Amino acid sequence: MKKVLLLTDFSDTSKNAMHYALNLFKEDTCIFYVLHVQKSTSYTTDDLMLAGNESIYNSIVKDVEYQLDGLVSALKKKFNNVNFKFETLIDYDVLTDAIDQVVSSKHIDVLVMGSNGVSGAKEVVFGSNTINVIRKVECTTLVIPEGFTYKKPQEVLLPLDSLDTLGGKAFSKILQFVKMYSNKLHVLRINENGSMPDAQINDLEHMEYFSKDFPSNYHIVNNVPMHYAVSGYIQTNAIDLTILIEQKELLLERFFMGSTTTKIGNNLEVPLLVFHSK
Repeated sequence: MKKVLLLTDFSDTSKNAMHYALNLFKEDTCIFYVLHVQKSTSYTTDDLMLAGNESIYNSIVKDVEYQLDGLVSALKKKFNNVNFKFETLIDYDVLTDAIDQVVSSKHIDVLVMGSNGVSGAKEVVFGSNTINVIRKVECTTLVIPEGFTYKKPQEVLLPLDSLDTLGGKAFSKILQFVKMYSNKLHVLRINENGSMPDAQINDLEHMEYFSKDFPSNYHIVNNVPMHYAVSGYIQTNAIDLTILIEQKELLLERFFMGSTTTKIGNNLEVPLLVFHSK
């Protein structure tokens, strides 16, 4: 049984991400954990005083439970899949800590969240915090852009930088995903600082091996930043989903130069699926 964690702040963006996930996994037997993380700053002493004789539980938790139950009922009605089960969860922790706890305790296979990018000063759960989740939570993460209508990910793009190789645990998971949910894999080797012949030879050896299982192609881009190369490729090819292998970057490099994941994650054009290198 596939265990999927769905994050919700009850926004249209989060609901749209849930719909994408339920469409994508419609042939699987799944249990969906629907998690809402309530910030402690979202309620005040006044809220507790207005509750009167009601318990703190009833005044704060009950309303959220009601919303979650309504959300799950709507999902069950819309998808009507006997292979789907749902469980609702509420936490009052830091977002990434709350997610980490559920990932560990429920043995989550994939985490699903929506993203509206960085479009304003206010950081919301599905804005810039998307990057924090990818960075800090060691779980395969599927991020759906705001308003993106579900389409089967027929054509999948895997961009590679100097730290990435076509091998290891993360790449094995990528191959498994493509076999199950997609039809074609596009591999884009991006050498921002010039050609890397050894890496390209290694890539082609792996490509020859897995291309027997599904169609694939391979391209090399030299001296172009990854986020530009990825965006250009998506615009000129029928790409339905981008896959990234998340590497732990050095703190100074991330601080001064920015992060490839951050640049791509803040400007999503198609859904993004992130596999961690460990």
